[in-house]
Amino acid sequence: MMVKLNAPYGLASNDQFRPMQLNDLDAIMAIEPYIYPYPWTRGNFSDSLNSGYSASVLLRNEVIIGYALVMMVLDEAHLLNLSVAKAYQKQGLGRILLEHMIQIAKNNQAANMFLEVRPSNISAIALYENTGFNEMAIRRGYYPAKNGREDAVLMGLAL
Repeated sequence: MMVKLNAPYGLASNDQFRPMQLNDLDAIMAIEPYIYPYPWTRGNFSDSLNSGYSASVLLRNEVIIGYALVMMVLDEAHLLNLSVAKAYQKQGLGRILLEHMIQIAKNNQAANMFLEVRPSNISAIALYENTGFNEMAIRRGYYPAKNGREDAVLMGLAL
């Protein structure tokens, strides 16, 4: 189902959300390696879709400019990936995409949403904190890094 968006800050009048599909993966794989030092693989995305995770793409003029995936387990939502194409970052689209995924979690009766984020990703941490997420714990050595492993900040939001 397409969702036509009103145009708050960051959105153009022709922006819309729709569920992610397997045929979106070429466009997603054209974005992912340019925004992450250790990007998800095509297999990560296809496995998530085949597992029935909630996944959305943000379109502008029918072109994917952002995407996100949430895994629902009982009454918990786990945000697995939230991405905005490099050319569209710093325009408020990450917040809009995050709020969209929070609404999906609420629609699925989630009581809480959780995520991990690299401590070095200051802008993402600021986005999550400004949206109401709180730091809950540190997961040691969670992410691959140039010199070994990087910790993850575990964050949570009561819905």
